[in-house]
Amino acid sequence: MERITTPELAQAFIDEQIAELRSQIGDKKVLLALSGGVDSSVVAALLIKAIGKQLVCVHVNHGLLRKGEPEQVIEVFRNQMDANLIYVDAVDRFLDKLAGVAEPEKKRKIIGKEFIDVFAEEAEKLEGIEFLGQGTIYPDILESQDGVKAHHNVGGLPEDLQFELVEPVKLLFKDEVRVVGKALGLPDNMVFRQPFPGPGLGVRCLGAITRDRLEAVRESDAILREEFANNGLEGKVWQYFTAIPDFKSVGVTDGKRTEGWPVILRAINTKDAMTATVEDVPFALLQHITQRITAEVPNVNRVLFDLTPKPCATIEWE
Repeated sequence: MERITTPELAQAFIDEQIAELRSQIGDKKVLLALSGGVDSSVVAALLIKAIGKQLVCVHVNHGLLRKGEPEQVIEVFRNQMDANLIYVDAVDRFLDKLAGVAEPEKKRKIIGKEFIDVFAEEAEKLEGIEFLGQGTIYPDILESQDGVKAHHNVGGLPEDLQFELVEPVKLLFKDEVRVVGKALGLPDNMVFRQPFPGPGLGVRCLGAITRDRLEAVRESDAILREEFANNGLEGKVWQYFTAIPDFKSVGVTDGKRTEGWPVILRAINTKDAMTATVEDVPFALLQHITQRITAEVPNVNRVLFDLTPKPCATIEWE
C-alpha cells in the first residue's frame, strides 16, 4: 500500500474508508472512546463522515487532561462536526480514588481501571451498539506481534462488552494518520498534538496527587506550550511538558520567605522513544518561561530544566 504523504492520497484513503465503513456497519451504531488525541480524533472524524449520528463518542474528563483539552473536544466534535457526543465529568470520581496514592504504578492502575469502569457504565446505558471504534495504528500491531507491548483496546475493556471492532487506521503509521487528520479538517493543534501519557497529568503531578498541585502542573504546562508556540518550537520539539514533585523549597516573594513547589521543565527529541536527546532551548526563552511561571502559577517559586537524555533517564518522571 502506498504511504499517505499528500492531501490527495489522504482523500483517496478517506473515500475508500467511508465506503468500507458503511458496508461494515450498515445501520448499526458504533461506540468510540474519544480522548482528543490524534488517533481517536481521526477515527471519530472518519466515522462521522461515514455514518453521522450512528457514531456515539464518549469523552471522559478524568481531571488529568491538559488545559483546554476537554473544551476543545466539545467544540470540535459537538459544535463543529455535530457529533453524537457524550461528555462525562468524572473529575471528582478519579481524584477521590487517587487521593493519597503516591506509587506511580498504583496511580496508573487506578486511572486505567476507573476509565474502563466509566466507559463500561456509559456503554450499558446505550441500546443498539454493535461496534466498538478504536484508534489502533500499525505500530500497535507490530509491537504486539513482537512482544514489545500488548495490543491495546481502550485500556482492556471487559469481555462481556460484545462488540465487533472498527479500526479504520490500523494499517497507518502516525505520520500518515496526521496527514489524514489534516484532510478531514481537524485543527492543527489536535492533529499535531505531542505524545501524551495515558494517565495524563497524573504522572506529572509526582507522588500523591493533590488538586492544588495538579492545577499548578496544568497551568505551568499551558505556559510552556504557549511560549514554545510563540517562539517557533511547536512541531519542532517532539515532546515538552512540566512536572511538579511532592515537596516544597524556600523562596522569597515581596521580601518575605515563602515555601513553594519547584516546576521541572522537560523538552526532548526522539525518533522512536527508545532514546531521547534534550532540546537546546535558548537560555533567554528559559528565563522568560521561568518569569511567567513564577509570576502566574500560585505556590510556585522555582523552575528547573531537566538536562538528562534517555538513557539514563526516561522521558516521563514516573
